[in-house]
Amino acid sequence: MDTIAELLLARARDGRPGMAAGDQRWTWGQIVSDAGARAALMGGRRAEGPFHVATLLDNVPEHVLWLGAAALAGAVVVGGNSTHRGEDLARDLAHTQCQLLVTDRAHLPLVDGLDLGPGIGKVGESSPRVLVVDGDSYRAELATHAGAPLPDPSAVGVDEDSLGYLIFTSGTSGAPKACRCTQGRLARIGIIVAQMFSFTVDDVCYVSMPLFHSNALMAGLSPAIAAGATIALPTGGRFSASGFLSDVRRHGVTYFNYVGKPLSYILATPEQPDDAENSLVRVFGNEGAEADIVRFGERFGCVVVDSYGSTEGGATVQRTPDTPRGALGRAPEGTMVVDPETGRERPVARFDADGVLVNSEDAVGELVSTGGASGFEGYWHNDEAEVARLRNGWYWTGDLAYRDEAGFFYFAGRSDDWLRVDGENFAAAPVARILERHPDVVLSAVYAVPDPVVGDQVMAALQLRPGAVFEPVEFARFLDAQSDLGTKWAPRFVRVCPELPITATSKVLVRTLRVQRWNSTDSVWWRPGRPDEGGYRPIEAADVRGLEESVARR
Repeated sequence: MDTIAELLLARARDGRPGMAAGDQRWTWGQIVSDAGARAALMGGRRAEGPFHVATLLDNVPEHVLWLGAAALAGAVVVGGNSTHRGEDLARDLAHTQCQLLVTDRAHLPLVDGLDLGPGIGKVGESSPRVLVVDGDSYRAELATHAGAPLPDPSAVGVDEDSLGYLIFTSGTSGAPKACRCTQGRLARIGIIVAQMFSFTVDDVCYVSMPLFHSNALMAGLSPAIAAGATIALPTGGRFSASGFLSDVRRHGVTYFNYVGKPLSYILATPEQPDDAENSLVRVFGNEGAEADIVRFGERFGCVVVDSYGSTEGGATVQRTPDTPRGALGRAPEGTMVVDPETGRERPVARFDADGVLVNSEDAVGELVSTGGASGFEGYWHNDEAEVARLRNGWYWTGDLAYRDEAGFFYFAGRSDDWLRVDGENFAAAPVARILERHPDVVLSAVYAVPDPVVGDQVMAALQLRPGAVFEPVEFARFLDAQSDLGTKWAPRFVRVCPELPITATSKVLVRTLRVQRWNSTDSVWWRPGRPDEGGYRPIEAADVRGLEESVARR
């Protein structure tokens, strides 16, 4: 069975293009050789037993080369999330028992002075367990290992079951967990994706999602390695909506992977008449807005395939050509929507003539896979989280969904994205999808805030297109015109944000918004009464005091 190490070694003498970053170029042979030099450098610091290497870098060549080095040497990579700060970041790296940190001058201040656990210790300028890849001492030490013999994976114990990666989940609704991923699993995923899109050595894969996240590894880097395609890195090392098209043209990109809202961000840039004049052929990701998937393909002349998947790998849903609007697609046999308390399968969804889900309380449940347990390799030292994922031999995704009569699944949010308004239960995701139809809305998040008496009220946070202004009367008319907006779904509160808080993978941090509620320096609008009793008006300090007092009394 293939491993990432074996896929790399197969390219050790490959003189075809392997990586492009700005004006820099590597052949695949150079990538493997340079990874081998870093593996040799790592060996001088390696202790007995499993060796965990933390990478705290943007999508720069050094990051790719260190991922290769770890694979060849049989080390475990822990992707440091550069959006985490202070004790959260220290906790990530200490919890995963890292023994070496690879970073650069830009990221070093994030960990300076932090205690990263016994393997690395307290970080300072001369920490022996910290490598700063744009420092003179690193360059000098690396030069002594140039041309080092490539490791023999079998000699260092690398096989398909070797733990290769500890990948933190996004943590949009709870504390991140370190998901285990073996070299064999990542290699298999890479081969499958490469075959699914018929990659060849002539393809150029734009890997702009953060390399510490599963999407970049599983949908970007590993398929490129499997096919021998070229890895193109974003200018500056980070995804940029404004720089996307210029990077595509500069490197001849044929494939782009995404997670979250990058399509929305790119579509929010000014449209040009020649946007479709580019090399892009295929786009693959998940959690893209339905309207954006269509608009992106039309504007940039490519095919966008959006699917459902998780870092853990326990459940998948694939879009098919006949997938109806708003649906995720079909799932393998054994995928169900169940009541999380009883374990019984939920009834199929029923819609009225306008497409409104009329039995959400009965139809919405947790998405589970009866056979997904075999694909889930567990969390690092987190038995409680594993038990929550694996119950009765099933894999529980923690995501809400519903299924129609034809077997198509619809995403309804995370397990805590559930609202109860005036006795009616419904999920947040369908409401957010409707709000994103508004021509001025780039991103939306819908979440529950407490009703002063009982249950919840609906709050929405909106990020508007550059230059757009929230017009309360027009927004109310827009809501009235949406035939599939449930009678309880219209937001009571609307927060207009310059930018929504997001993870590094462009997923909205709903938990942050939910905690802040109406207490924000952003513009917040509300309807004090029923929709027919008046429109939105700005919330004032007296309103906030009254709301807080009412909630406290409740």
